[in-house]
Amino acid sequence: MNFFTALDIGASGLKAQREYLNVVSMNMANAKTTRTAEGGPYRRKSVSMESSPVLSPFETAMNQQVNQQLRGVTVRGIVSDTRPFKEVYEPNHPDADKKGIVRYPDINVVEEMVNMISISRSYEANAQAVDSAKRMFNRALRIGMGQ
Repeated sequence: MNFFTALDIGASGLKAQREYLNVVSMNMANAKTTRTAEGGPYRRKSVSMESSPVLSPFETAMNQQVNQQLRGVTVRGIVSDTRPFKEVYEPNHPDADKKGIVRYPDINVVEEMVNMISISRSYEANAQAVDSAKRMFNRALRIGMGQ
């Protein structure tokens, strides 16, 4: 694996975790949203990720067999959760139905905070991997220059 491939793998993880953090933040901000532009309560969102090749097809053909299986991560998309809404009796709420029931998103703030902590740790790990690759490259340059 070369220096740029190591950076590409780390950068793909950083990008995916940043996107995931944005989605979790959006969920927390809309935990009590009962009316959206689409109509109805906000639906909790999640990020769908998949592994993706880091090397281009040309690089894969020309690279060593051991490096051909290197994978990064990409965000496939943002998907809406299918959990049923929470129903709360609030007859004075402007979004209450005829029975006085208000539908809220089924967002557990504690679950979202745990996701945030997990995302933060993954982001830190990817940042550390990128930093380690940079330090190894700098040391290799110093060795090559005879220092």
